[in-house]
Amino acid sequence: MDSLSMLMHGMAIALTPPNLLLAALGALLGTFVGILPGLGPTSAIAILLPVTTLMDPVQGMIMLAGIYYGSMYGGSTTAILLNIPGEVSSVPTCLDGYPLARQGRGGPALGIAAIASFAAGIIGTLGLVLFAPFLAEQALSFGPPEYFALMLLAFSVIIGIAGRSMIKALAMCALGFLFASVGLAATSGMPRFSFGSTTLTGGFEMVSIIIGLFAITEVFKGMAEERATISSTAAGSLYPGRKDLRASAPAMLRGGLLGFLLGLLPGCSAAVTSFLAYDLEKKVSRNRKRFGSGAIEGVAAPEAANNATSSAGFIPLFALGIPASPPLAILLAGLMIYGLAPGPVLFEDNGPFVWTIIASMFIGNVMLLILNLPLIGLWTKLTNIPYSLMAPVILLLSVIGAYTVRNSIFDVLIAVLFGGLGYLFHRYGWPVLPFVLGFILGPMLESSFLQSMALSGGSFGVFFSSPLSIVLLILSVVLVAVSVLLKRRTLQRVEETTGENAGMIS
Repeated sequence: MDSLSMLMHGMAIALTPPNLLLAALGALLGTFVGILPGLGPTSAIAILLPVTTLMDPVQGMIMLAGIYYGSMYGGSTTAILLNIPGEVSSVPTCLDGYPLARQGRGGPALGIAAIASFAAGIIGTLGLVLFAPFLAEQALSFGPPEYFALMLLAFSVIIGIAGRSMIKALAMCALGFLFASVGLAATSGMPRFSFGSTTLTGGFEMVSIIIGLFAITEVFKGMAEERATISSTAAGSLYPGRKDLRASAPAMLRGGLLGFLLGLLPGCSAAVTSFLAYDLEKKVSRNRKRFGSGAIEGVAAPEAANNATSSAGFIPLFALGIPASPPLAILLAGLMIYGLAPGPVLFEDNGPFVWTIIASMFIGNVMLLILNLPLIGLWTKLTNIPYSLMAPVILLLSVIGAYTVRNSIFDVLIAVLFGGLGYLFHRYGWPVLPFVLGFILGPMLESSFLQSMALSGGSFGVFFSSPLSIVLLILSVVLVAVSVLLKRRTLQRVEETTGENAGMIS
């Protein structure tokens, strides 16, 4: 059955009333969590992941995907109305979105952000239909050496999320792998680092650690700092006019294509592509001086690139098992919790599941546009809810989620412990995302390495015995070098942006 037939079959499943309801609910919940100051896509998925584990895998992933692109859109609200980027990828949106809001045009800016997110989501999902099956088919020839090289390629993602210190990122990655090693070894089945404890023999639950590092940490951060609120009067008129749409359409297309193509590369995050899209739009503009003072194209281009990169990230996630961004790393954890192994055999063994999820992404993007354009005014009012009321709700959901996975108080304690650790990591500048990747990908790297060594009798030459393995190793080195260069450029732009915003506010 070809891709189009599989997509139509998946569309029929996705269009059933229960799945439509879950796609809409996921988009709404994701948008709601995404617009709350301090909470981004990663936190949104981490908070709501336990809810989806009680569902059928197809329904759970449909809802998680809706939460993902809903929260990606929701993050533009705080960037535009508050000048608070939830993540580095939202910084370019602040450059012109916030000046537009101060001019009473926050509504049109939010409208353009929604339309750009929709257009980019459709571009990314079409690319997913075209590229993912081919990539997965080529990857079916992978053996243990190829998987080891692939895992090295996946670890190049760390460069893009390392923050300012690569040493700290590598240390956190190693710490994540250390915690993942607790319990029964994948190859031998012998207990490791359990110290005779039957509880530790079961290892650390992935969901508990994720909830602690992202959801509970946000509560501790909110207690330590005053959360800002959005003035609902800042949005102004709601819908963009024809002039705004004409000016933004080319920017959406350029930003969407740029974000999608670069998003195919592991390690090239939305933070990089959004800055590159903004720079590109500024360079091709006939009036560059408008940028930074309220150019609507300055909102459309980075938002389109941001969401196209996010959609493109599903291609290496489904086809190769490589999470290209922090939220996708959480989605990878979700797939593994459902017992589904992302990678070359996912399309072959679970074709209906994958194509149903892809079809639901088309539906979800349409729902996101239809539901959120009329609700922009409501979202801005909801952000006036004091964080002192939101924090207990987040904490309660986190505790329930950590407990229900294995019905274990130990998992709740681990979630709270990692919540405290996450706050300390945040306060002292230790990035937690490399920890998550080390926890998820480390055992895979170890398993493929040991299997390769067993096949070769302990010879490292096995990793250079096939052209595919050699290509992946070379690509890993190249991507690390490219990621380092792009990261330096991104950090430079962030510093410039911070200085410009400080000067504008003062």
